[in-house]
Amino acid sequence: MSVRPIKQVSQSTPATEGAGVRLRRAFGFGDTTAFDPFLLFDDFRNDNPDDYMAGFPWHPHRGIETITYVLAGSVDHGDSLGNRGTLGAGDVQWMTAGRGILHQEMPKGDSGGRMHGFQLWSNLPSSLKMTAPRYQDISAADIPEVVDDDGTRVRIVVGEFWGKKGPVDGVAADPRYLDVSVPPGGRKRLAVDRTNHAFAYVFAGSGTFRDASAPQGILTEQVDGATTRTLAEESENRSLILFDRGDEVVVQAGDHGIRFLLVSGKPIEEPVAWYGPIVMNTEQELRQALRDLRQGTFISR
Repeated sequence: MSVRPIKQVSQSTPATEGAGVRLRRAFGFGDTTAFDPFLLFDDFRNDNPDDYMAGFPWHPHRGIETITYVLAGSVDHGDSLGNRGTLGAGDVQWMTAGRGILHQEMPKGDSGGRMHGFQLWSNLPSSLKMTAPRYQDISAADIPEVVDDDGTRVRIVVGEFWGKKGPVDGVAADPRYLDVSVPPGGRKRLAVDRTNHAFAYVFAGSGTFRDASAPQGILTEQVDGATTRTLAEESENRSLILFDRGDEVVVQAGDHGIRFLLVSGKPIEEPVAWYGPIVMNTEQELRQALRDLRQGTFISR
């Protein structure tokens, strides 16, 4: 087995989306080749309702899948096909936009005003860009959790891990989406398919991936063997770790443990042409999508 070296460590940065929702973006837009098949990852963590209550009113999606994972608070959602629902703490929604859907998401805080969740965009290959839209709404109770002998806990949202299979299926990128908690001082080896791209996103505690840690100032092992020092914000634990190829990831938890998402998927390796939440393969296809939107032909049943 070979341990995946680290290509890059970065911090998610402030961004504003929707009708004024303040969030942190780990990656998205520009060149996302290193994360293929994933296009964007946002962390919407806030305890001030004024920063998120305006939500994400009606907007179009085409050519992608969106994955929403809620940890605190709730998200009311609806779409142009008549689907309605609410995601609560621990729930997941995997939406395949396919050939087109209009969608809205309106976050609400818990009793203390806290709202926390993640949204990941996964690309669709050209052969599935115009497939029929569909939802997979998964309740927290249906997401398997495995606890290892050393206390490491893994919620398996998508994919197979440690003999359990997540409830979301039929996803084009054949991804694995894990919510991993390693107890204080624990060291864990986690298998990752060698052919897939992979990243981790730390959102609680601190620890070390090979020579990379968060949130303290860290030494990062680069692919070429050189080292560079990265100083993260000490009050934050929103570190994004992009891995190079290998069979497994090794994590060493800090004094308070560490919790992170470990996400991997099979690269699509196709051209990307996008305009916000509309992602196609060519500029011509993108222009057609925008014409459809203007002419009212974007949605087909």
